[in-house]
Amino acid sequence: MKPFLPATLILSALLVTPAAAHPCDGDAIDRATPLLQLHFEDPQADVGVSDEVRELAPIKALKGSGRFDVLEVWGYIYKAEYRMRFIYAQIPDSCVLMGQEILEASDPY
Repeated sequence: MKPFLPATLILSALLVTPAAAHPCDGDAIDRATPLLQLHFEDPQADVGVSDEVRELAPIKALKGSGRFDVLEVWGYIYKAEYRMRFIYAQIPDSCVLMGQEILEASDPY
């Protein structure tokens, strides 16, 4: 039983340690509300944005050999949910937005 103790302690430390935030988390949250308002026609709509940002796997750039970071933020208009993804260039100490997408999380069928 003793050989498992160090492995258990290391594993528990890894599970408790929070992931480091992406440097562009705040920028993605700031851009989410204007994107929702652009997507929805009513400027007086009740818009809300989650303060949680999820970092997804990087994607390959369309040209060259570079890669982009992808940050996901959820937003809400009335009862509808929207998934927004913000695509950033991997340039140190900057948040260069290269693209964004928005998709309503609903079943139209």
